[in-house]
Amino acid sequence: MKSEKVSRPLVGVFWMLATGACFIAVTALVKYVGDGVPPAEAAFLRYFIGLVFLLPALPAMRAARLTPRQWRLFGTRGVFHGLGVILWFYAMVRIPIADVTAMNYLAPVYVTIGAALFLGERLAFRRIAAVIAALIGTAIILRPGFREINAGHLAMLGAALVFSGSYLTAKVLADEAKPAVVVAMLSIFVTLTLAPFALVHWVTPTLTQLMLLAAVASVATLGHYTMTLAFAAAPMTVTQPVTFTQLVWAILLGYLVFDEAIDMWVILGGVVILASVTFITWREAVLNRAPTTPPSPAMKI
Repeated sequence: MKSEKVSRPLVGVFWMLATGACFIAVTALVKYVGDGVPPAEAAFLRYFIGLVFLLPALPAMRAARLTPRQWRLFGTRGVFHGLGVILWFYAMVRIPIADVTAMNYLAPVYVTIGAALFLGERLAFRRIAAVIAALIGTAIILRPGFREINAGHLAMLGAALVFSGSYLTAKVLADEAKPAVVVAMLSIFVTLTLAPFALVHWVTPTLTQLMLLAAVASVATLGHYTMTLAFAAAPMTVTQPVTFTQLVWAILLGYLVFDEAIDMWVILGGVVILASVTFITWREAVLNRAPTTPPSPAMKI
């Protein structure tokens, strides 16, 4: 008789809190680097340096017998994710950290829509209502006509959209390849995608900037690892609401370190979006389906 997996909610919450801390640290480091390194180059260096973390995955990659179709899917995902990372780096130095974090929650909502349009998943009324609520949350954050919407906000809208394309492709690949191969191929193809964009406006980075971007690669990798531990310890219905703490840390970080004003409308909009994502995750759990909506932290680089 197959033993059921034991859920450890407190352990899952702990690791998800650690994940949030890692990703907020990534945000702070990228914000600190600022415009000193062009967005595409900074993103390229982050992924290029991060290739060192692929060494443990080499045996699985050598053993994988990928079909031409799978290679195309890996390449497509790399392009989607690479463009998303460029837009995210661009937005990070132009709008408040809280705005970036709140709008980052949109990607799972886009995934829900994309799964219905391209993967044939049923979009029930409750999920439609959750999607509409998330769009209302976005409108609350942006408040068109009441605040300036700059290129950074538009970049984040685009980033969430192309990230959703990446995760929809990952859903298909996850059923066909080992997780280590999926993760490794993402890093490789994102690096290849970013390289030409980085070379167009290459600025020789200083040693300090290289060290900061190496720290970004290290902390981001650690964040993905702790997120995996969180999902192994508890269901996403437990860990998903914990991602709200990222918005809290983002607001405090922006206010205390980068002298950014606290915008209650951004907080309200972020809460509305996250509530809709949490509801979608809960509905998928109730229906006993493998979740197609990736958790909010997974949108990070």
